[in-house]
Amino acid sequence: MASARRSGRCELYNSFMEKLRLFLLLVSCAAAVHAEVHTMTLRQAVDRALEQNPDIALSRLDEQKAVQAVRLAKAPFSPTLAAGSGIAYTNGFPMSIEGAAPSIVQARARESILNRQQSLTAAAARETRRGAEINTEAKKDEVAFRTASLFLDAQRTARLAELARRQVESLQKIAQVLEERVAEGHELPIESKRAALNLARGRQRVEELVDDQDATERSLAVVLGFSADDQVRAVSEDLITPPLPESEEAAIQSATTSSNELRRLQSAIAAKELEVRAQKAARLPTVDLIAQWGLFAKFNNYAEYFRTFQRNNGEIGASITIPLWPGPSVSAAAAQAEADAARLHIEMNSARNRISLETRQTFQTLHRAQTDRDVARLDLDVARDQVSILLDQMNEGRATLQQVEQARFNEDEKWIAFYDAQYAAEKAAWDLLHHTGELMAALVK
Repeated sequence: MASARRSGRCELYNSFMEKLRLFLLLVSCAAAVHAEVHTMTLRQAVDRALEQNPDIALSRLDEQKAVQAVRLAKAPFSPTLAAGSGIAYTNGFPMSIEGAAPSIVQARARESILNRQQSLTAAAARETRRGAEINTEAKKDEVAFRTASLFLDAQRTARLAELARRQVESLQKIAQVLEERVAEGHELPIESKRAALNLARGRQRVEELVDDQDATERSLAVVLGFSADDQVRAVSEDLITPPLPESEEAAIQSATTSSNELRRLQSAIAAKELEVRAQKAARLPTVDLIAQWGLFAKFNNYAEYFRTFQRNNGEIGASITIPLWPGPSVSAAAAQAEADAARLHIEMNSARNRISLETRQTFQTLHRAQTDRDVARLDLDVARDQVSILLDQMNEGRATLQQVEQARFNEDEKWIAFYDAQYAAEKAAWDLLHHTGELMAALVK
């Protein structure tokens, strides 16, 4: 009986596990159906990123908020009109309701015609809006550079994976030849084991590169606004790269002139200086234009306390306010704004020095990367010539297939080194263009 119960429980467990595996398979298939592979050129990827990247979308929302802040600051200089009723029962003298005489219907209009503090506040809001626009441009440059970098990474891993597969083919041929020679007694068994080890390492390298390619293509998809389940396959494209700066000084000059970060800080400093002036302007008089109209009722006893009574009443005039003693709040607010402006000045000097140093280092990195690429190209040419020589020797019977395949393997290694050097040079060039402000001109239509 116990054995039968155990057997029944095993069958139930196996059935449950089979259903679970089927469910997981269906879930993975459903996810695969929704996942897509988007094949794009670099220019297409950048265009897509500038339209759909979440960081740029958030920056545009901040820009819209800054635009509305300008409208809010300018609102007092536009006329406002309010209508309502101040109807009330009066016993005795007609008193006021919220500063106005009791009336059946009343309307009020107000508009500032002289308010220096509010004018400067509106000017500061306009400068803040300009800073938000500059920040959006900076975010676009950052996203374009990130897209270009990930695109180069995707191209590199795809090329290296293809070369690694070719190396595995060569290693398979070498392992087969050595196995035959070991069987014939012409090689030691350790040579066959060494060949099998190299083949296993080659396959491991292919798997790692394929995983790297998958991760890079998914990261690129996220930057472009796609789902994390999607992939973006990089396709080569002929791009006209703008001429690079001829010297470090020219690169630094271009970087400091076109830096969106410095422009944003300058805009923030200008906004703070306007805020300082606005706080100090609180001591100046203000003038508002005011108009009122009211429809009075007889039951409010106007005829008993005034010589004449009329139902329609109106007035238009100016409200003049002269601050006699505004208190310490004005000087305190102005001091806070001055401290913020001084802080921004320090940040701008630090940013200018950092941009200069980073641009200089990037220029030097580009020069070294170009030199490494030229050396790797020469090394690759030597390896290719060596393969050609061994092929001729094999045709003449003076070289073996193992030597040829080993030479091809070495050639693929030189190709990998060359692609790495070329990748480093291209990325350094894009990085320098990013610093000098010419990246968008090279990537956007």
